[in-house]
Amino acid sequence: MAADWKSALERWLGAGLLDAAAAERIRAFEAQREKPQSFRWQVRLALAFGGLLLAAGILLFVAAHWDELSSLGRFSVVLAMVAVLHLGGAVMAQRFSTLATVLHAVGTAALGAAIFLSGQIFNLEEHWPGGFMLWAAGAWLGWMLFRDWPHAAMAAVLTPIWLFAEWAVATERMIGAQRIILQGELLLAIVYFTAAGKEKVGAVQKALIWIGGIALIPAVFAATGNWYSWGRTAQASAGLLALGWALAYALPLALALFLRRRGARQAVLAAGWVLVLGVWPERWEALGSGLVYFWHQLGIYLWCLLGSVGMVAWGLYEEREERINLGVAGFAITVITFYFASVMDKLGRANTLMGLGVMFLVGGWFLERTRRRLVARLDRGAS
Repeated sequence: MAADWKSALERWLGAGLLDAAAAERIRAFEAQREKPQSFRWQVRLALAFGGLLLAAGILLFVAAHWDELSSLGRFSVVLAMVAVLHLGGAVMAQRFSTLATVLHAVGTAALGAAIFLSGQIFNLEEHWPGGFMLWAAGAWLGWMLFRDWPHAAMAAVLTPIWLFAEWAVATERMIGAQRIILQGELLLAIVYFTAAGKEKVGAVQKALIWIGGIALIPAVFAATGNWYSWGRTAQASAGLLALGWALAYALPLALALFLRRRGARQAVLAAGWVLVLGVWPERWEALGSGLVYFWHQLGIYLWCLLGSVGMVAWGLYEEREERINLGVAGFAITVITFYFASVMDKLGRANTLMGLGVMFLVGGWFLERTRRRLVARLDRGAS
């Protein structure tokens, strides 16, 4: 592996066995030898797709023969499924490191199925968040062993799922408890999406950016909904709610501080934006129906527009193109949502269609033109 010869070369230089000229020739030779081993994106896509198909095929095979197996046979299949994949990854580590990464990742993904299937086989006591806790622990162990981005991504997804699940079980049917989960999820998505600054982005940071980018807009819709008290009649204690609020905001901000150090200051502003988005509407009910009506008719959309503009400004400040793209997309989605929720029902059918067409044509052209200018500004700054 590349790290082996590099560390050996440094030892030989330090011991005086090689001079600087010979060491430079060795580096040049190894660099030329390693060039043909780099993979094009087609190869990486084929490996990722093959890994997904392999995992799906294993699960389908086990499901098809599940009723035919005894309890011992089922447990043996579950163990073998995880062990064979990780052993295959260990065998391929020296021959084809990228394939080894895929096999280890599929093995850790299969660990989740193994955990929940083992609970079903032996009729273990039901506490389903515990399964996610064990799965997340396996992902973290894989990250510590292999230091690859698939295990980091699985740990980044499974750990909050476990925490949210524990909170959901602990506060079942309690009024206001689910709102805490949704706001914590939104803030965590923002922290993931802004995990990188101006510096060069590594594979783990790229994975976090993708996870946060995919989850961010759905998390905004979830946090702004008014359905989180449906079917809930019990009152949660003040201490329990205070603990939930503290964890929902403190844990993502602590992660932002760990990932960004000084760059975590903007995450505090993002936390304030999330707090207003999710908490103020309920507090305004005591101040009068006028404020509540304004918030639901216009205020919430203005606040989302402000968040979109803030994301664009954050992208310009830290020279991140993906934030500009998502901020522009969030702006467009907010305008479209406002049109469907508050404008469309006040117009006739023909006027509605014409207004929608004009909004898509003119608004789409304006937003795309603005986005290109902002990205071009980043390119000029980089050059």
